[in-house]
Amino acid sequence: MSSRKSISYLRSQVAQRVSSISRYCDQLVQWQPQPWDDGQLLDLCDSPKKLVATEPGQLGAVAGDFEARTTILLNGTFNHHFDIQQLLLDIKPALNRGSRIAAVCYNPYLRSIYRLADVLRLRDGPLPTTFVTYSAIASIARTAGYELVRSRTAGHCPFKLWGLGTLLNRVMAGIPLLRNLALVSVLFLRPIKPEGERRPSLSIVIPARDERGNIEAALERLPDFGGAKIEVIFVEGHSSDGTWEEIQRVIAAWSDRVSCRAFQQTGVGKADAVRLGFRHAKHQLLTILDADLTMPPEHLTRYYDAWREGLADFINGSRLVYPMEGEAMRPLNHFGNVFFAKALSLVLDMSISDALCGTKLVTRSDYDRFTRWRDDFGDFDPFGDFELLFPAATMALGSVDIAVRYRDRTYGATSINRFRHGLQLLNMTWIGLLEIKLGRG
Repeated sequence: MSSRKSISYLRSQVAQRVSSISRYCDQLVQWQPQPWDDGQLLDLCDSPKKLVATEPGQLGAVAGDFEARTTILLNGTFNHHFDIQQLLLDIKPALNRGSRIAAVCYNPYLRSIYRLADVLRLRDGPLPTTFVTYSAIASIARTAGYELVRSRTAGHCPFKLWGLGTLLNRVMAGIPLLRNLALVSVLFLRPIKPEGERRPSLSIVIPARDERGNIEAALERLPDFGGAKIEVIFVEGHSSDGTWEEIQRVIAAWSDRVSCRAFQQTGVGKADAVRLGFRHAKHQLLTILDADLTMPPEHLTRYYDAWREGLADFINGSRLVYPMEGEAMRPLNHFGNVFFAKALSLVLDMSISDALCGTKLVTRSDYDRFTRWRDDFGDFDPFGDFELLFPAATMALGSVDIAVRYRDRTYGATSINRFRHGLQLLNMTWIGLLEIKLGRG
């Protein structure tokens, strides 16, 4: 295989990694390309709009646009720079918190390989001057006000090898030690930008099936969000205990205190209920409150404040930190929750202490991107947790867990079938391994 084809194949692998995020953003901007950069990597990446910028002003009105999503491509820039911290500081004022930097970096442990590739003309441009370990980049990024939220490797095998190259790259990328031998990594950085005094509006979606006794309590226990606009959206799903009628009564009784709306499912399952509620949501942030109230509604401010403070762009609840109240979760269910949290942390390269807590918070604009991701990836999750976690990891949102004490139900009974639903969750974890960990995600 010719050296030119090898370079082209490696570029296509790198482009796949960048595209896992950029295809769901409004634009992909290559920042200050190196003199030797021929623009082919940018051409190969997938994004609705692509451009090159050399000055912060060329990024457009990104910093002040809450909805805008931009990927900034740095192709080898870190490896030809002597002050990465200043480089990141220069870019940051032009970004909003939804922007992501995709930095293509050469493996710092393979310097001799790059020198050999240069001799054999298997690479373009001058030799890199700066080989920085990824842990050092994470530290530099932190001092510049960024978080390293994801890394994806490419180039374990830079040759097609009659169709085997793709398989080798996918398999080696999932093996802990061998993945470190990749020629290139794409590091995704998130700018940390707290909201200051701004208090974005919040939509709270409450899926409810046979939860008549908890409806009014959900509103009674809602906390104060410091003056932010709030709406509550009940989604009732084929109840047999009068839940829909109770929702109508409560909305009328609380109409002068809380903005409430209600919808009835035509589909089935919690995932369908959440999608329906989010589709009708009007506000900037979206969160879920299970109607069984085992996650205390009073704690919703913790999710909201974590997002406002810039701790992450995806806020996830965790019920597995503190001792649970009474019989809130049976031992086998507890074991299953711990197992899936560990498994998904490995599959998604994302720290998750509880994958199945129903309460999560995300922006509406990011959820819109999740919907587009689901259209591409496939509709496979009847529960709704994985179809939020998977794209949050793929798009490098950055996540943080909010520890809550899981409470006993005061009304109704759980509809979880531990064996049947456990097998479904195991199948979804397997799909994530193949398509995200070992695939292009």
